[in-house]
Amino acid sequence: MTTKTDLKTGLEAAQVPALSTPDEPHRNPVMPLDTAMFEGHSVNRSAAERRCATLAGRRSVKKDYQAAWLVNAIRCIDLTTLAGDDTRARVRRLCAKARQPLAGHILDGLGLRDQGVQVGAVCVYPTMVGHAVAALDGSGIPVASVATGFPAGLMPLHLRLEEIRWAVAEGAQEIDIVISRELALTRNWQALHDEIAAMREACGAAHMKAILATGELETLSNVYAASMVAMQAGADFIKTSTGKEGVNATLPVSLTMLRALRDYGQITGHRIGFKPAGGMKHAKEAIAWQVLMKEELGRDWLNPDLFRFGASSMLADIERQLDHHVTGRYAASSRHALA
Repeated sequence: MTTKTDLKTGLEAAQVPALSTPDEPHRNPVMPLDTAMFEGHSVNRSAAERRCATLAGRRSVKKDYQAAWLVNAIRCIDLTTLAGDDTRARVRRLCAKARQPLAGHILDGLGLRDQGVQVGAVCVYPTMVGHAVAALDGSGIPVASVATGFPAGLMPLHLRLEEIRWAVAEGAQEIDIVISRELALTRNWQALHDEIAAMREACGAAHMKAILATGELETLSNVYAASMVAMQAGADFIKTSTGKEGVNATLPVSLTMLRALRDYGQITGHRIGFKPAGGMKHAKEAIAWQVLMKEELGRDWLNPDLFRFGASSMLADIERQLDHHVTGRYAASSRHALA
């Protein structure tokens, strides 16, 4: 059985941050569109795929080290329900899971009962924000809301802005906006920048995550350019997908976005967060994305103020793997339901 000291050692040796609440991050200011930061920047897809294919082989973590990485992944999950049949009761159950994402015997086995292990945020539709805020009262877990006509974003701009304002008024502390894919595909970067900047203004104090819907942008060069435009327009996070596209988060797409994020930081001095979302279901994927973050951006991007997973179903598999780590036995998947 793992002890608290063992897991702490694993956290340090694996170079994963200890369990703590990060300081409030600085906001990313809006800047004028500067196409020189991305025009003419080509992305070699085969090279990106080769780079990503080496990650698992270069960074294999086992036993206490693996447990440390998986616990850290939980801290970075945006626990999400975005279904047409969402209800107050479903949201309350999800929030209860957000408060205690691991079963009591697992926390005891890891020595983390009193360490405040919880998810990064709970993400819901705007009409569910009030229910989530009430259910999470006193927990310190922020409520995120999708907005701007999620998932397609095909609404008049004034309605998308009003949806943001309404969600913020309901208590959302983070807003996940979707960009207009048409503007990216036609390379109308000025119009895209102006729309996202208007959304950022509507967010007010709420942090804004810009969803690029990368599966619909056709090329990695478009992904790089759209990432740069979103950051120039004030996005605090850039996010791969809505989870509703045919192709969602992939490691090559994520690598492209991280390189854009790194380039932007080197030019402006501002640190932007990253959120892969959609299609991630297994604990091994949680480790792969964290390895990518650490190798490309460093240890600071293993904290929830700069990194989130949009992958609720992955939590059940993480809990199952940690249960095996503590007990030596695999439990049935039904024992680790999300809510």
